[in-house]
Amino acid sequence: MKLRPYQQDTIDQTLSWLGGNDGNLVCSLPTGAGKSVVIAEFCRYALQKYPGTKILMLVHVRELISQNHDKLKTIWKGAPVGIYSAGLNRKDIDDITYAGIQSIHNRHKELGHIDLCIIDEVHLVSHKNEGMYCKLLNNLKDINPQLRVLGYSGTPFRMQHGYLHENSDLFHGMIEPVKIEFLIKEGYLCELRSKFTNHHFTLDGVKKRGGDYIEKDLQLAVDTDKNNEMVVKEIMRHSIGRRSILLFCTGVDHAYHISDLMNDVGIHCNVITGETQKEKRDNIIGDFRGGTLRALASVNVLSVGFDATGVDMIVMLRPTLSPIIYAQQCGRGLRVNPSKEDCIVLDFAGNISTHGPITKIRPPKKKGEKPGEAPVKVCEHCQEIVHLSVKICPACGKAFPEAQKAKVTLHEDDIMGIQNRHRLYVMTWKWAKYTSQRTQKTMLKVTYYGSLSATPVKQYFTIYHEGRAGEIARVNLHEIMVKAGIRFDMFQSDASALAKLCNSGKPPEWVEYEKNGIFFNVKEVGYE
Repeated sequence: MKLRPYQQDTIDQTLSWLGGNDGNLVCSLPTGAGKSVVIAEFCRYALQKYPGTKILMLVHVRELISQNHDKLKTIWKGAPVGIYSAGLNRKDIDDITYAGIQSIHNRHKELGHIDLCIIDEVHLVSHKNEGMYCKLLNNLKDINPQLRVLGYSGTPFRMQHGYLHENSDLFHGMIEPVKIEFLIKEGYLCELRSKFTNHHFTLDGVKKRGGDYIEKDLQLAVDTDKNNEMVVKEIMRHSIGRRSILLFCTGVDHAYHISDLMNDVGIHCNVITGETQKEKRDNIIGDFRGGTLRALASVNVLSVGFDATGVDMIVMLRPTLSPIIYAQQCGRGLRVNPSKEDCIVLDFAGNISTHGPITKIRPPKKKGEKPGEAPVKVCEHCQEIVHLSVKICPACGKAFPEAQKAKVTLHEDDIMGIQNRHRLYVMTWKWAKYTSQRTQKTMLKVTYYGSLSATPVKQYFTIYHEGRAGEIARVNLHEIMVKAGIRFDMFQSDASALAKLCNSGKPPEWVEYEKNGIFFNVKEVGYE
């Protein structure tokens, strides 16, 4: 199997970080980026480069065990791989062992010496050094103090804590090799379209615990006859031409109430909850993927490890304060499929207004921090949700009136983060080392030059900074250099040498930017 360019870049960046740093690494990959492929190829490389290496792959649901295992066998047919999972009736330990954490957390003696532990959906690991994952890792470190840990997640943060590698005893760095905007633009993922709903849930009296709504209170507020009837009426209106509808509900009763109403209006719908038996669950999912079941109502079980590429409509009926849950639910509609052009998101729960676009999801606010908001407006012609600055609706092409006021407030933007931008067509560029007079910190600066009359656009890359700013800058620089045909190790290059190398690359066709006073905020670099 030939890897996509960004998948190979992910492996290269991972090897570079692990080779140049002590400690453990978090790798952020968006839903649909092919995480199982990256993990499989990384395992193959590690064992072929370093024979005798022992790798443990930890996941929390059996579907992910099968998915990751099957992908490895596809890439490397003779892979020495075993599965340790009670749910799959397997207890095989090999050079590479794919294991369910529930089955393996007390089996460190059977595992013995492990060199590398890879954790999928690593945001589930406690930062308090407790729980099944931490218990197993601590026991494995007693056996091998040199154990390295590599975690993968599309949402690399925790509720009320921040990014996984911040203030962490377990992780010491993070890379973000590719962004969701790039995957959508290149056709690896499909676009989501958010539609303004006429009906919204009222959450008065719903209490919070652990950074999210208390489920019992939430179900009482949301699962009412009026809410359910209004929701299904709007679903009917927007579902014309939609073949595969996935609904996220607040509880078991809520899911069945919605399903009954959907069936009453002629939309074939079924329900999956944590109580659904394995055989029945597999049959329902098979019908949904095969197209004989048009709609599926879910309660807490289909946000992770569930792929149905044909999903072209997502209905959010569960309000959540967790950006992780929000991102995972959106992710079910991002997969590409020949049967769909995009995926509509109907958000009755107000999750988009809480968390903003999926392209700009931020870690949860820490205790004491207050969330911010930014305005949006709704197209009167097609009900597309867009940022207040947008003048032409990207969905239907209709112009907004000059003085139109926002009808709803949104944390950041519409669900795809569409912005009103300027474009400079680039003739050439110039890279240079730059030292800030204020902070005395070194960075890279690139100046994009257009026509003689066009104002040059400057962009700064704080790749030598510590923390999140440095990580984002390194990701952005790496993406540009890949497209420019330049390969390098920025961890081992000084600024002057790196600038000289960058100057030898192919400039982009254009850059899109926003003007912020005298500064330029480059949003996208285009290679056609």
